[in-house]
Amino acid sequence: MQKSLFGKYLRITMVIVFASFVVLGSVMMISFSEYTKNDKRKILTQSANSMASLTTATLSINAEDDVQNASRWAFLRLFVQTFSLNIDADIFVTDLEGNVLFGAFANSTDRKGDQFTPLESVPKDAVDRAIAGAFTGNGKSSDIYEEPYYVVGVPLATSASDTTPAGAVFAATNASSLTEYQFAAFQMFLVAAAAAFLLSFCVVGVFAYRLVKPLRQMSAAAKSFGEGDFSVRVPVTSSDEIGQLALSFNNMADSLSNSESMNRSFVANVSHELKTPMTTIAGFIDGILDGTIPPERQSHYLRIVSDEVKRLSRLVKTMLNLSRIDNGELKLRPSDFDISETVLSTVLTFEKSINDKQIDIRGLDTLKPKQVHGDEDLLHQVVYNLVENAVKFTNPGGYIAFTVSDSIDRVAVDIENSGSGIQPDELPMVFEKFYKTDKSRSQDKNGMGLGLYLVKTIIRLHGGDITVTSAVDQFTRFSFYIPKPAEVPKLRPTYNTTVEDAVISERPKKEHHGRDDAKSNHKDGQNHE
Repeated sequence: MQKSLFGKYLRITMVIVFASFVVLGSVMMISFSEYTKNDKRKILTQSANSMASLTTATLSINAEDDVQNASRWAFLRLFVQTFSLNIDADIFVTDLEGNVLFGAFANSTDRKGDQFTPLESVPKDAVDRAIAGAFTGNGKSSDIYEEPYYVVGVPLATSASDTTPAGAVFAATNASSLTEYQFAAFQMFLVAAAAAFLLSFCVVGVFAYRLVKPLRQMSAAAKSFGEGDFSVRVPVTSSDEIGQLALSFNNMADSLSNSESMNRSFVANVSHELKTPMTTIAGFIDGILDGTIPPERQSHYLRIVSDEVKRLSRLVKTMLNLSRIDNGELKLRPSDFDISETVLSTVLTFEKSINDKQIDIRGLDTLKPKQVHGDEDLLHQVVYNLVENAVKFTNPGGYIAFTVSDSIDRVAVDIENSGSGIQPDELPMVFEKFYKTDKSRSQDKNGMGLGLYLVKTIIRLHGGDITVTSAVDQFTRFSFYIPKPAEVPKLRPTYNTTVEDAVISERPKKEHHGRDDAKSNHKDGQNHE
């Protein structure tokens, strides 16, 4: 398929180039043929007129000496022969009846050689047309020549002062001479067109190969991806559309590679998360059933089993939420609620862990009620995940600070905790699915790398956003905001002002204080109505 694409592009381009040459050659040859014919007729007409003028001038001279007359005629015949050779055309003079008086047939002699018989006469209708003005035609169709000739005829005047026709002068050239000239020009065009076509074939072939090469590399890389190898990349050698496609393909490969790595990590984490509690549950229940665990300790181990079951339940719930979000099945149920109350109740949930690590909680005593419009359950999940992370990664004796702020178009929540922080190169990836900053699992033993991804997705569903800032070995701060719903602007109430009110407003207030109060009370009564 790759080769067919290369061949198809090359064939289509060559067909277009060939068709362009055919059209160009046809138009050029037609135009060139018409130009040469018109130019040859123009030269023949000029030559016939010149010969007619010279013959008329010769006939106008009346010499008494026959020797002089003979020499003039000999000179005229010599001139006609020379003129005929120079323009490669037949030139001859006829009388009114069409009889050829004299002439030179250089063009016919070149074609026939010694076997040529000079013309003795021409049809009278051709002479009549030449005398009438000018004659232009085909010598074969006019019965002047046996072969196609271009013939031009002009009238011959009796003298310079007398324009009475005394005959006609004809100039003719064989059509085959123009055909040979046109054929020579056509051969030159064919040679040039063949050279240009060969050059175009080479250039287009190289260009098509370079154009298709990245596509072939992408196809080979895609096959490698199908086999599970995501390490192949396509070289980006240009900045055009193909280069942008190659760059996008490499970005897609990077994304697939990261996704594959995350999926493997996720499978390993989920397997570990499922294996550990299930092993614990099975061990404790077997111990209770076979009597290994004494009755007085069974309640203790049953509580552990209960905690592990709840842990499995949270895992399954998280997975189901992610599945619903990815499939677009999660629908928001927005309502107005106090986000500060949500933060406070969530912190109380982790009271034991906070006390165990002696964490200093800051900002709760200054929180003020802040109403937000959103899905209370989902936003509680957001706050819960962020507080859980903060408690998990805060160093013993550290702090967690909460801030809830209100602005014109949003309500923002900041949760900051002390601790080891996040490396700068990991900050852009903390919200990605299955990503965990604690690779050693020394602190995040129960996490799967889904909490922050779920947090960002829920906030995005509400039209908000979340960011993270961190300084290594100092602090980590998560900040998110929920936009406020747009409110329809309220119109200010209008009141009808009477002429009496306007007059009263212009009077001194001291004089009409009592009346103003009455008027005000009267209007209040109307408004209540």
